[in-house]
Amino acid sequence: MTAQYSGPFREGDRVQLTGPKGKLNSITLESGKVFHTHRGFIDHDALIGLPDGSVVSNSVGVEHLALRPLLTDFVMSMPRGAAIIYPKDAAQILAQADIFPGATVVEAGVGSGALSLWLLRAIGPEGRLSSFERRDEFADVARANVAAYFGHVPDGWSVTIGDLAEALPEQHPSHSVDRVVLDMLAPWECVPAVAAALKPGGVVLCYVATVTQLSRVVEALRDADAFTNPVPSETMIRGWHVEGLAVRPDHRMIGHTGFLVTARRLAPGAVLPELKRRASKTDFADEDVEAWTPGALGERGISAKSLRKRVRAATATADAALAREARAAGAPETDAPLVGDSQPGAIPPRGDEID
Repeated sequence: MTAQYSGPFREGDRVQLTGPKGKLNSITLESGKVFHTHRGFIDHDALIGLPDGSVVSNSVGVEHLALRPLLTDFVMSMPRGAAIIYPKDAAQILAQADIFPGATVVEAGVGSGALSLWLLRAIGPEGRLSSFERRDEFADVARANVAAYFGHVPDGWSVTIGDLAEALPEQHPSHSVDRVVLDMLAPWECVPAVAAALKPGGVVLCYVATVTQLSRVVEALRDADAFTNPVPSETMIRGWHVEGLAVRPDHRMIGHTGFLVTARRLAPGAVLPELKRRASKTDFADEDVEAWTPGALGERGISAKSLRKRVRAATATADAALAREARAAGAPETDAPLVGDSQPGAIPPRGDEID
């Protein structure tokens, strides 16, 4: 399930080029192609065969550092259908949800596949990741991004189109899931289904963007009487400028992106000891919660034209990666696209074509 991490650059590899001013550009190597900048160009053939970490000069002598992108780099530059979970939050999700090799993990929704990549690498080839997504187009982008990174579609990964609350019981029997990660607009709607699927001691983690969502999902987990007391948190990263004796915090930092809420599944019939510091039930009613979190949260949409473009970009990158792996395995050359065809491990076609 691993991506190519070492050895000389090959055709189909994703390469990150860093210019003299720190500007990053990610390209997929294709023989005969040229990468253009506003100051000169670099032939792809000049990169193919070089070791990772090489420095190359373009046509006017400007030097660029060439490296295979880390997963963090890949996630930040890959085509997006929906907003992604950023690496700082993905790292905390892996830690707080205690994602381990061989785990059975449920994820909803899949978005552009950023978190799916982190989860798949963490659970390893023996694990199982079940991703749920309501929109076909987002699932297409996620499948293509995963195929582009790994060079194939992992056997232990499935993507289901539909509502988690309805589809989860059909795929996972009661108390069979180790971890559940929810990145959705209204995760509180799925709490009963999650409680049924999780093993005793299993972890549910919710990623929400606003304080209104945070309040509602915490109260939903408490009211379910099936989980430990929820623990909310957020992560901020502040870089530092270090140059000689000039040592100071960076002027910009990665601040709020979202809240993480974690809780663990209680054993069936177990009653959580009452927290002495928790507010009394008389302090608020259901009407107060609804007033604080109105039902119409609003989902910022994306135009169909823009989404089709992103699907094409993600699919093209996946085709290049799958072709690279086919060449490495000695498979015969073909001009047919690999993504969407009937080959084993390829991304299954959709019922309707994307223009």
